[in-house]
Amino acid sequence: MPLLLGVNIDHIATLRQARYAKTPDSPNAEPCPVIAGQDALAGGADSLTIHVRADRRHMQDADAFRIRSEIKVPLNLEMGVTEEMVGIALKLKPEFVCLVPENRMEITTEGGLNVLASFDKTRMVIARLQDAGIRISVFIDPDLKQVEAAGEACADMIELHTGAFANATGDNVQVELDRLIAAAKEGHLSLQVNAGHGINYINIAQILTIPHLAELNIGHSIIARSTRVGLTAAVREMKDLMANYPG
Repeated sequence: MPLLLGVNIDHIATLRQARYAKTPDSPNAEPCPVIAGQDALAGGADSLTIHVRADRRHMQDADAFRIRSEIKVPLNLEMGVTEEMVGIALKLKPEFVCLVPENRMEITTEGGLNVLASFDKTRMVIARLQDAGIRISVFIDPDLKQVEAAGEACADMIELHTGAFANATGDNVQVELDRLIAAAKEGHLSLQVNAGHGINYINIAQILTIPHLAELNIGHSIIARSTRVGLTAAVREMKDLMANYPG
């Protein structure tokens, strides 16, 4: 199976909100997340990832429902483990939900969900969403105990947080890569293994040494590259780099 690419288009909404936070529905509001999703699809995106946060700092509810309605590609909804977000997910009915931690002070997600510390709540949310036909991933650090807890919570998938690897320097790069490799090997025994956060056009070569990956979710680097070449071309370039993944 080829390695799939989920393109996170949250930063398109972030740019719009910088000017139109109070009037995101204005006909002048730009850029448009729906158009961005269409451009990503044209470049070969296998799915779209969006994160509706509690404070609605970028994606709005209306964005999520328009993307779901207008773009015929699998949708991955990142969300906090809250009753409000469960309600949105049950109405939106994306193909996938990825449960992530949320901190109102963070600029972007800064670490994995601690499944061990919130096991009962996480397990309950997973069950409710799976009952609606949604496949569930949990975004976790490459820690073997967290991988085990994700399996015990009956998640369908894990998404390994690659941020520590992406930010590492010197000898720590290999240390973090080894952690990801070990977690992928463990997770593959019972779960689909995805990865994301901080992956770019340079470190993708090392990411592709991680075994058993099914999908990468990449946002910031692709959106940044799109300011030079356009979003469709930026997605296509990343897909080309991923094409020879050995599995």
